[in-house]
Amino acid sequence: MKLGVIIPVYNEARLAPRLLERLLQTPPPTFTLQTDERRPQQHQTPITRRVYLVDDASTDGTRQWAQSLTSEPSSPVRVLLHDRNMGKGAAVRTGLAAALAEGEACDIVLIQDADLEYDPADHARLLAPILDGRADAVVGTRFGGEAHRVLYYWHAVANRAISTFSNMLTNLNLSDIECCLKAFTREVAQQITIEEPRFGIEPELIAKLARATVRRDDHAGALHRARIFEVAVSYAGRTYAEGKKITWRDGVSALRCIVRYNLFR
Repeated sequence: MKLGVIIPVYNEARLAPRLLERLLQTPPPTFTLQTDERRPQQHQTPITRRVYLVDDASTDGTRQWAQSLTSEPSSPVRVLLHDRNMGKGAAVRTGLAAALAEGEACDIVLIQDADLEYDPADHARLLAPILDGRADAVVGTRFGGEAHRVLYYWHAVANRAISTFSNMLTNLNLSDIECCLKAFTREVAQQITIEEPRFGIEPELIAKLARATVRRDDHAGALHRARIFEVAVSYAGRTYAEGKKITWRDGVSALRCIVRYNLFR
């Protein structure tokens, strides 16, 4: 089984190398492999992990660091470069296309920000519902009781309002649609065409996950709605002085995206 970790990065020369080092030092999750149908024997087998690092035309040295990473076929890291800055959504779109391309064909895709607000150590917990066959997509939540840095009150209020509005249109009950740690199977990922170039990717993904369908082996190949799980993750948010990029304008854009991708797509 192959996991593709997509890391969009823009001007994170200080944190992106630390994030990648932490990710590669974290053992990949394992899955249960049954080796003999006649005499069932189950083994815990590590997932093969491939990292798709997408630099969105950084200007602070991040691009030079990314270019310095090995590009040998045996390397677990594949570097993808944008010629101009296009936004997080565009970077994820580039990484997703690479992870699903012929010859790569990742079974699971996970999106991880480069700024260390989210910990790669949480990947195993996030992926568990997919690996044990319960889920087709998993959305992280910063409000599930895991350790998190206490920061902006009004950001939390706005986040809950945005999540509530999204839930009203998707008929889901997610607590944190703006959480930037998400994972889904290849079957689900192949149904998603990312259109938003910036941070509007988060509500867009939720709207499209809510409509995704899958075929299950135990239902004679019939189509069913994708099973979406929510998993608590830790969060070490940054202040604006530390490099946080999202602003109130992105909150307004999120509302626009919720309407657009739930009612007009």
